[in-house]
Amino acid sequence: MDSVPDGDGGVAPGADPIQDTVALDGDGAVIAEARHRAVAFLTRVQAEHGLPVSARAMDLTQLVVSELVTNARKYAPGPVLMELRITGAVVEVVVWDSDPVLPVARAADAGRVGQHGLEIVMAVAQGFEVQREPVGKRITARIALPDDPGGDITGRRPQ
Repeated sequence: MDSVPDGDGGVAPGADPIQDTVALDGDGAVIAEARHRAVAFLTRVQAEHGLPVSARAMDLTQLVVSELVTNARKYAPGPVLMELRITGAVVEVVVWDSDPVLPVARAADAGRVGQHGLEIVMAVAQGFEVQREPVGKRITARIALPDDPGGDITGRRPQ
C-alpha cells in the first residue's frame, strides 16, 4: 500500500510508513551526513507525498539529528542507526546506539560550556522518549511538520 496524505497534513492511518534508515559509522563526517540525509528525506516527503514541511520543521529536524547523532558518536562505541519516519503530521527522529546508559538532561547552568544537547532536543521536540533495548538504547524525538498556527516554535498546542 502506498502512503497517502490524510488531508490534515499527515499520512492516513494504515498507510505504509514513510521512512528512511541509515547506519552511520566512521569519523565526525557522519554528523553532517545525518543532517544531509534528514534534509533529503523531508524534501522527498514534500515532493513525493505532498506533505507540508515548514522551514521551522526542516531546521529543527537538522538540529535534533545533529545533537542526537553527536551524542551517540561521542558516548557509544560502534555504529549508530538513524531512522526518520513520518507519523501523522510529525517526523520522528530515532537514533539507536550501543551504549545502555540512558541520557539524563542536566540541570540548567548558564556557566556550563557545552553538554546542552539533550536539553535543546527536549525543548524543541513535540515529544521525546528514551527506550533501553536488548543492546543499547533508542532515542526518539518528534517534530511537527507544519507550522503551528499559534506560533509556538515546538508546534505544541497550549494545554
